[in-house]
Amino acid sequence: MRWKRGTVLTALIIIAALALAAAWGRATMAHDGWRSASRESAGIAPDPATTSEAVVQVYAARAWGWRGSFGVHSWIAVKPTGAPAFDVYEVIGWRAYRGMSALSISNRPADGRWFGNLPELIAEMRDDGVDAVIARIDTAARAYPHAKEYRVWPGPNSNTFTAFVARAIPELRVDLPPTAIGKDYLPNGDIVATTPSGTGFQFSLFGLFGILVGVEEGLEVNLLGLTFGIDPVDPALKLPIVGRLGPNRG
Repeated sequence: MRWKRGTVLTALIIIAALALAAAWGRATMAHDGWRSASRESAGIAPDPATTSEAVVQVYAARAWGWRGSFGVHSWIAVKPTGAPAFDVYEVIGWRAYRGMSALSISNRPADGRWFGNLPELIAEMRDDGVDAVIARIDTAARAYPHAKEYRVWPGPNSNTFTAFVARAIPELRVDLPPTAIGKDYLPNGDIVATTPSGTGFQFSLFGLFGILVGVEEGLEVNLLGLTFGIDPVDPALKLPIVGRLGPNRG
C-alpha cells in the first residue's frame, strides 16, 4: 500500500511539474502577443478547391497562453458538397465578454492553428448523406442555449458547445479529449445526458462532479472539472493536464 501511495504521489508531482513548466513556457510565449500567433492551416483538412464532397471535421487544440497548460479549445468545421470553403462553428469567450453572441460562424481554415497551437482531428465524416448532417449541425449550433455566457471553468465554454452539438449528431461519435474542460457541463441545468459520442450516458453536477460511461469514451470520472479515465477500445489512460496516454487514435 505504501508503494502504491508513493507511486500515485510521484505521478501527481510529475504532472504538476509538467503543468508548471508548460504554463511558464506559454506565459513567455504570450508576451509576443496573440496578434502575431499563427492561425494558418495545419495541413490536415482537405483542400476545398480540389475536394467536392461534403466534409465534417471536429478539432481540438491547446488554448492560448497559460490556459493551454490545462485545457483545449474545440470547434466543428463543415463543408457542404461543392462549397468553396469550410464554415467553422465555435464558441469564443471574448465575444460574450463584449456583450455579443459567443457563437462564431466563420470561414477561417478548418484546421487552423489556435493561436500557434497545432490542432488534433477528433472526428470526421465524409460519407454519403453528410450534407444532411451539416444541416443538423447548423440547427444544433444555433440552438446552443449558452451563447450569451462563457466561463473558462467549469463551463459553459467552447467545449460545452462542441459537446452539445455532438450529442445532436451521435453518428459523429465525438470523443473529446480529457483536457476539454467544460465538456461535462450539461446545458440547461441537466444532470443526466447521453455522452457526446452518443454511445453511453453521463451524470454531471454543473461540470464539477460526475461520471461518464460510453463505448467510444470508455470510463471517465470528473472531479472539479478535471477528467480521469480509461479507454479500453482505443487503449489509453485519460488524465487532466497531460491528456491521453496511449497509442495514437486511428
